[in-house]
Amino acid sequence: MLGHGSGGRLSAELIRDIFLPAFSNPILDRLDDQAVLDIKGLRLAFTTDSFVVQPLIFPGGDIGSLAVHGSVNDLAMAGAWPLYLSAAFIAEEGLSRETLRRMARSMAAAASDAGVAIVTGDTKVVQKGKGDGLFITTTGIGLVPEGLRLSADQARPGDLVILSGSIGEHGIAILSSREGLEFETAIESDSAALHTLVAQMLGASRNIRCMRDPTRGGLSSALNEIAAQSRVSIRIDEKRIPVRDQVRGACELLGLDPLYVANEGKLVAVAAPEAADDIVDAMRRHPLGREADVIGVVGADHPGLVTMWTAFGSSRIVDLLPGDQLPRIC
Repeated sequence: MLGHGSGGRLSAELIRDIFLPAFSNPILDRLDDQAVLDIKGLRLAFTTDSFVVQPLIFPGGDIGSLAVHGSVNDLAMAGAWPLYLSAAFIAEEGLSRETLRRMARSMAAAASDAGVAIVTGDTKVVQKGKGDGLFITTTGIGLVPEGLRLSADQARPGDLVILSGSIGEHGIAILSSREGLEFETAIESDSAALHTLVAQMLGASRNIRCMRDPTRGGLSSALNEIAAQSRVSIRIDEKRIPVRDQVRGACELLGLDPLYVANEGKLVAVAAPEAADDIVDAMRRHPLGREADVIGVVGADHPGLVTMWTAFGSSRIVDLLPGDQLPRIC
């Protein structure tokens, strides 16, 4: 079902029931956004991702730039500096050459801006009606600083949860474009490469336990993954989670929860409490982290549970989404 690609509960079940039993090994079992490999004295981050977004072009980006940003960000969540990407294109028969050329140029521009090179790739064409225009798969490698280990199993009770900025723009931008919805103020995707923000954070402190970019499944899925892998609880404060008015209004109109809406230019980090202020200050000096703030705390009770203190003064469980609010958003 489409929900198995949502990044929520069905995706987790698919990984647990099919892929982990087939491929299980100590590196994969960490379930991070990338693998960190020690190869002859070098620590390399290695990641792969597929992009099936519809429509191909949306406010604030397109499938080409998105494919670059997605892989760069998965590398960055290990603290890695991205070096090289591969790109595989599966095009549907009938896709215009001009559209393909536009996507290639967009990828090239995004890669240049991020300082990475696309050094290898592949192209396939499937019959008309079998490919929905264009799918792109990117694989990336990056260099991890010596002595740095960021992983979702590193969160500890007392740690603080930091969010880099407002949530929900990407998913709502995709939906509005797909469904032809018009809002009073245009909503654009936040798609961006986060590696320079991460470098600034690490320059302020190495006391970061883990990072995630909350893409499919939104902030909720990212926090639930960390809580489950680290066997801790996480409590967040709704008042400290920025949501732009137009995104909040769109979510209310459409019956969506911003916590579950995808982002492509935000990150969530868990850091030691003594380092959080320095990290947030460094983030706020970066264009992609101006709204950074501490939004929650890690606890020892109820391992694997994420809760939120709401704006109404009550507490609610923030669980993995069973299905898919917005399919085909990345």
